[in-house]
Amino acid sequence: MQADTVLHVEILVGLQFTSNHFTFHAVAFHCHLHTFCLPALHISSVMNNNSGTPSYFEFTVFSDYGSLRYLFFCLCLLIYMTIISANLVIVLTVCVEKSLHQPMYIFICCLSLNSLYGSAGFFPRFLMDILSDTHFISHPFCFLQIYIIHTYKVHELNILTVMSYDRLVAICQPLHYHRKMTFRTVLCLLSVVVLYPVSVFGYLFYLSISLTLCGNELHRFFCTNWSVVQLSCVDTTLINIAGQFLGVASTFTPLFFVLYTYLRILLVCKRSSSEFRGKALQTCLPHIVTFVNYCISVFCEVSLSGNKNNEVNSFVIAVLSLEFLIIPPISNPLVYALNLPQIRGVIFWSLRPNKHETLLNRYRPPNPALSILQLGYGNPFHEALCS
Repeated sequence: MQADTVLHVEILVGLQFTSNHFTFHAVAFHCHLHTFCLPALHISSVMNNNSGTPSYFEFTVFSDYGSLRYLFFCLCLLIYMTIISANLVIVLTVCVEKSLHQPMYIFICCLSLNSLYGSAGFFPRFLMDILSDTHFISHPFCFLQIYIIHTYKVHELNILTVMSYDRLVAICQPLHYHRKMTFRTVLCLLSVVVLYPVSVFGYLFYLSISLTLCGNELHRFFCTNWSVVQLSCVDTTLINIAGQFLGVASTFTPLFFVLYTYLRILLVCKRSSSEFRGKALQTCLPHIVTFVNYCISVFCEVSLSGNKNNEVNSFVIAVLSLEFLIIPPISNPLVYALNLPQIRGVIFWSLRPNKHETLLNRYRPPNPALSILQLGYGNPFHEALCS
């Protein structure tokens, strides 16, 4: 009777291992009812059917913080709520106030929407991991997080690039601003901003998701494409070359374009009056601060990806990898709300409904077609200085 029971278990375990392409001979001859069957079933549950790919990944960088986890959770939840509320204020302000339906403010609104998009791909899962004793994420959700975070990074850089072009036309070609920056032009620029990372990263995403992986441990706080590729059992030369090429092209092309636009703006301001320089600086300063801040954040994340994560301290990983997900989404709405009188004025005016018209007229330029705060316009002869 005992022999029949053992034989029955051997057959079941053998079939389970066969369906997952494992070598089962050693287990079939030594598996007993209470000894090896449960570990065998656990091993098989880690792997997807018909592949050697893990069905889940484990974040190994989390530590046992004890009761401090609740303090960390409250702090991160406060950060997430701040990101949501601050960016929603910018989005609603631009959408509701018709005087802000200008290209520059539309791009600022898109910047806030992208911050909400990237934060939604990271913070909910991160908050769960802080309170959890185990830190596992399923294979599909891991790649979904990879897709959201990577497209968020490229979207952010592309929006900042488009904003620099808007400032270039506004300051250097003020008489042609309305003709060049039409609604159709803005729509086309935003379409490129959205579709470029979707198509480019879609190819890299396809290469990554088709890899056969030999492990499931990620020494990060969230899923990244590079950390998953490092677990591959097969040659990753193609995906490494594609990733490096697309990363360099997606980063340095916008960077050089932004530097070019501000070089031309600087040349115009150098030959202009002090009043014009002050107004140009006022309209360009928020964009400069945002762009520099984001470049520093991305550089920190890229420098972390270039090292072996297992040899890096957890605190260093937290600072370098989370900066681009926390600092820009918080700083962007604060920079634009505090530095641009139109947005600041509408926010103040919305808090004082009885003084609607007074504050609105105070912060709205008397002639929007000639205002450098909205369009960067100055003396018409400044356009000739850009040629």
